[in-house]
Amino acid sequence: MKIADQKRIYIVGNNTGVGKTIVSAILTEAFQADYWKPIQAGDLEHSDSNIVSRLVSNDKSKIHPEAYLLQEPISPHAAAEREGIEIKIESIVAPETSRQLIIESAGGILSPINRKKTMRDLAVHLKSPALIVSRHYLGSINHTLLTIEALKDRQIPILGVIFVGDPEPESETVIVGMGGAKMLGRVSWEDGFSPSLVSQYARLLKEVL
Repeated sequence: MKIADQKRIYIVGNNTGVGKTIVSAILTEAFQADYWKPIQAGDLEHSDSNIVSRLVSNDKSKIHPEAYLLQEPISPHAAAEREGIEIKIESIVAPETSRQLIIESAGGILSPINRKKTMRDLAVHLKSPALIVSRHYLGSINHTLLTIEALKDRQIPILGVIFVGDPEPESETVIVGMGGAKMLGRVSWEDGFSPSLVSQYARLLKEVL
């Protein structure tokens, strides 16, 4: 499946804090797509939507408002419970757009959004294929392969993996070989990202995607 042909792309990570937002910004810029973070938990002044808005420089992409904005930077189900609400998956409706829609999940693929549903259920609900962001660290092979298995178990199409960090050929070969997921590219773990750096990565990735 070609990335450019997908109406929606669901960005998932092998863990939290692995670079999903940066990769989302790069893909949004590369395809002049729209961006949507259905559930934001914590750091609302510097939310992922705000970060993507700051890093995307084309004039076509639209940043759509979140379905749920939660105050505390913890698991969405717990953040919601502390505010006395329940996240209802059927209330999360993808925004209408004529462009591609980059959808960023929160946390890992099995992060709970309520007592019964997870981010994986949201991918099924939104009928979106998944793109995995895998940052290299001790344990990342296990976490990435578990993410792949979790997606396959629910028959969610996997577009491939974008690795984050310095090249780790041993890890990447095992993940691609054992997981059966295509390597789509790599993003270095930079000290800071600017709109110009995101545009540079967007140009590079668009050539291979």
